[in-house]
Amino acid sequence: MKNLIEASDWNAPETSDLGMLISRPVALQALNMQAALLPYALGLFALALPVCVWACSFAPNRIWLLASFTIYAINWAAFYGAIGWLRRRPAERGHTLLRTRVQIIGGLLWAVAVAQLAVVGAGAGLASQDILLLSVGAAAICIFFSAPLLPALLIVGPAAAAAPIILLLLNPATQSMGRIALAAIALVMALSLILNRLLRQQFAMAAERELLIEDRARSLIKAEVLTKSKSDLLATLSHEIRNGLTGAAHVLAAAAGSGGRGAPSREQLTAALGATQDLLVVLDATLDMETAESGRLAVDIQPFDLPRLAQELVMLRRPAATTKDLELSLHIDDDVAGGPGVAKGDPARVRQILDNLLGNAIKYTVRGRIELRVARLSDKRLRIEVVDTGPGLTAEEIEGAFQPFNRIKRTAAGVPGAGLGLALARQLAILMNAEISAESAVGIGCCFRLDLPYDAVAQAGPAEEPGAAESSQPGLAKSLRILVAEDDALQAAMLRSVLEQLGHHVLQVQNGQRACELARICELDLIMLEVRLPVLDGPQTIRALRQGDGPSASAPIIGIIGGDPEEASACLEAGANQVLRKPVTVTGVARALAGALRDERAAPAVRQRA
Repeated sequence: MKNLIEASDWNAPETSDLGMLISRPVALQALNMQAALLPYALGLFALALPVCVWACSFAPNRIWLLASFTIYAINWAAFYGAIGWLRRRPAERGHTLLRTRVQIIGGLLWAVAVAQLAVVGAGAGLASQDILLLSVGAAAICIFFSAPLLPALLIVGPAAAAAPIILLLLNPATQSMGRIALAAIALVMALSLILNRLLRQQFAMAAERELLIEDRARSLIKAEVLTKSKSDLLATLSHEIRNGLTGAAHVLAAAAGSGGRGAPSREQLTAALGATQDLLVVLDATLDMETAESGRLAVDIQPFDLPRLAQELVMLRRPAATTKDLELSLHIDDDVAGGPGVAKGDPARVRQILDNLLGNAIKYTVRGRIELRVARLSDKRLRIEVVDTGPGLTAEEIEGAFQPFNRIKRTAAGVPGAGLGLALARQLAILMNAEISAESAVGIGCCFRLDLPYDAVAQAGPAEEPGAAESSQPGLAKSLRILVAEDDALQAAMLRSVLEQLGHHVLQVQNGQRACELARICELDLIMLEVRLPVLDGPQTIRALRQGDGPSASAPIIGIIGGDPEEASACLEAGANQVLRKPVTVTGVARALAGALRDERAAPAVRQRA
């Protein structure tokens, strides 16, 4: 019986296939329908009880009579016991295999009652044939009420009909009636199988309808979440862009002499620069968050020197902390700083997370101190903590702080930001198999933790002084001849300014075709090109440059992208040495130049630079 149940399609495991998805709901509907028919079946057998009593009166002794009533009592008790059990344990109603076994056992009890009635009829003398025919009718009733559930129909039906049919066929006086009864039972079974088939089709249609309704409900919920996210994004960006650009516009207007005003002061320029930098941070976080939520954000996990990274971050953030009269300190455990073992993750993304945590601590802490701690939890885990003496958060506020575009009103008044830093940090941590958590006490401070994978056996490479990597690369100690292909005038001016600030000579073109023409006749040290160029796009231009025969065919190439991993892959597959992500910064450009020259003779590698 178990093999028959498990082999039937309605008990198959759930998969993405629609037919398999609706199989379990079909089984549940069949079980529920058979359970709904049970009261009618019991009512019908109750009406037949006087007939049973009359039949049992022909029994050869009273033991048969007692057995008949005992079997009926057991059946009734089993029915009410099963109903009560299901009412007390609602969770079991969805357990198809268990419920099927219970209902089949209940049907077999009624089959035993039919068999007992047939045995009584076999010894009832003149009433023998009548009682056996009544037993055949009772078997037909069992078959009909088992029809909704295929395993019950295939098991209970033959079991109920076996005894009366066999007894009719064994008696020479009733053999002809037995053959008629056998044909009648076969017809009832055939009709019940047809009914079962039709019911299963109806159940499947109903289950499919329920799935479509659920899918529609999920789609509506997803659409509502997306709409809210886009609304929050628009509101946040509108506020931040308006504030940042308004301040920068006022300063630029003063610098241009608009309205007869004097030249802007250093403080005004500093404020405008700060507003612009805050705006860039918001835009970067927004783009990264959207990329992460769409599943297109990639990380490059590798061993890296975490103590050195922490020291660099503290040095970079110390001036901002000093301006607010805050103490910023770093504590690295000896077994992390001096012993073997390295952290594993994407160095750029770890830097981004820790920089965000330190920046938040400095922004929200009014007085006191901030400490960055690095300690080893185990041979496989490393913990970084950022502890501050700021206003602190409640448990509900901590959970809300990790939600996109959600800022804590109690602490965020007058502090710029989009409410994306912690949400993005959590997404990045998940991608690196890391964990980020926090604990806090209101009025005391916060402690944010980042737990990274750790290899306790590996040895970190020798530390380099800041700038050593760049200065050790060929060509960086001298001025480079760089071709820039960028069709956006503002972006081209920014990139040219950065490169000239680094001491390089720049040749600028506006499309990929022109870049290929100049590369064939000019000797260039390096080529930088935007991925979305007119005439020839970035990957097409890179392929053309690599296939060319001019003096710059083997020059290192840096592809400039907007942050899409697919654009980065396309550039690298075409032959670029490095990928530089916009918006460009002096540090990012310098690192990209160093990496491209370092990898000039090596295989291109993905290194997205902020």
